[in-house]
Amino acid sequence: MGDGRLVIDEVSKRYGDVVALDAMSFDVRAGELFGFVGSNGAGKTTTMRIVLGVLAADAGEVRYDGAPLDLAMRRRIGYMPEERGLYPRMKVAEQLGYLAQLHGFGPAAARRAVQSWTERLGVAERRDDEVQKLSLGNQQRVQLAAALVHDPAVLVLDEPFSGLDPVAVDVMSEVLRERRAAGVPVVFSSHQLDLVERLCDRVGIVRAGRMVACGPVEELRDGGRGLLVVDVPQAGADWADGLDGVRVRGREGTAALLELADGVDDQAVLRAALATGPVREFRHRRPSLAELFRNVVSAVDPPPAAAATPGASVPAPAAPPESTVTPTGGTS
Repeated sequence: MGDGRLVIDEVSKRYGDVVALDAMSFDVRAGELFGFVGSNGAGKTTTMRIVLGVLAADAGEVRYDGAPLDLAMRRRIGYMPEERGLYPRMKVAEQLGYLAQLHGFGPAAARRAVQSWTERLGVAERRDDEVQKLSLGNQQRVQLAAALVHDPAVLVLDEPFSGLDPVAVDVMSEVLRERRAAGVPVVFSSHQLDLVERLCDRVGIVRAGRMVACGPVEELRDGGRGLLVVDVPQAGADWADGLDGVRVRGREGTAALLELADGVDDQAVLRAALATGPVREFRHRRPSLAELFRNVVSAVDPPPAAAATPGASVPAPAAPPESTVTPTGGTS
């Protein structure tokens, strides 16, 4: 019996000597928002195009509900490409109705779907306008309507939030949550990591065509290398310079943000801070998704591809749990 999951299993793709995907593996569960993040050229769009059948994989398999994807199943996927694919001289309602009928809707059902989604996405008043006459934000809303108009079983969205104003971001976020609540597996890529962190149940970070970290956002943050926040108001800005295994990553007011190498004793850092004056704050801060992303994609060697099998959680390098330490060395 099927489980409603979209599974990308050991998918590889080469273009001559260029490796676009190297045993890419992850899954998106029914009723889940999955954030697919990575630098430009990391393999996100290639993966999505293979899911849609636009590209053929050299190796590996894509499955949905326990079965390999075929043409009939791919017609049930809602896809929003990064390079928008609307017909610029075609009217909004005409275009959406045409796409709904391509996916098997009859004319009456297509009209109802167009009316419903244009109203839901705030472009109902522009149904009779040509797409090219819309603002970029409204074109984006119509592109999302094109992905949703046929009531897809799976949603695959490539940079859906690009170019949207805050109101449109809220509308699109709510639509994605609704699709999740309806049991649809939703995967989307985005460089807006604050949105990914806020919306997604799980996140996969891809680098050089491989999945290098995958799991719930909170688990990834718990396992990631965080920062040590040390506030010594009377000390100069350079008090931590030269400490062995300590890198100053920035400042927040009078507080220094420190990254500690593996094995560095935070109590030694505390003693160094106390030597410069009273310590007002001393605590470990879990990394944000953006900080975790920077740490993961800047690593020298990716972990073995086998570590990212479908459904597995691949944490980032370990770090101490978030805590607050008093200047006397106790933990509260």
